[in-house]
Amino acid sequence: MAFPHFDHERAVFARGFARVAGIDEVGRGPLAGPVTAAAVVLREGHIPEGLRDSKQLTAARRAVLAVEIFAVAEVSIAHASVQEIDQLNILQAALLAMERAAAGLLAGYHLIDGNKIPAGLRGRAESLVKGDAICLSIAAASIVAKVTRDLIMVDLAQQHPGYGWERNAGYPTVEHLAALRNLGATPWHRRSFGPVHNMLWQDKSISA
Repeated sequence: MAFPHFDHERAVFARGFARVAGIDEVGRGPLAGPVTAAAVVLREGHIPEGLRDSKQLTAARRAVLAVEIFAVAEVSIAHASVQEIDQLNILQAALLAMERAAAGLLAGYHLIDGNKIPAGLRGRAESLVKGDAICLSIAAASIVAKVTRDLIMVDLAQQHPGYGWERNAGYPTVEHLAALRNLGATPWHRRSFGPVHNMLWQDKSISA
């Protein structure tokens, strides 16, 4: 298994940039809730041990690492709302959230997970496919974004019980899909996503 390293950041420093931010987002796949992005500026020599792609870590380990990241790094978190997801599409909303997270740090350069660069960061960023697995700053951002969004969904689960968001974070699990059919859509459901759209269309057809 490959582990994230600091070589990408060092390469940016060698080009004359003093501060580089790693950026990642989470929440493209869920049927409900915002998409959340984080930007993190790490300092070499002050990097928490065990940073990994958030998907390779347990929830408990992510929570511990998030606290450590906040203690030693500069962190910015931003979101794109359900309404923005439905208006723009999920890809553009994710890019918007990443651009907003970057704006909170004003780093000179940005390393972005994936193969797309937000329009506002072009010329000041590069994309890294599977960046959260190979770049420490992006791995840190993936952990912060995941922990933050999961906490949001736990809070929303208290307001809208029955969908299991405290367990599935809004992803289309069997439990969530059954609740969507039985309880209907909440204001936090993404109406542009197939299962939600189809359920609402069926309800409209039946009521008509």
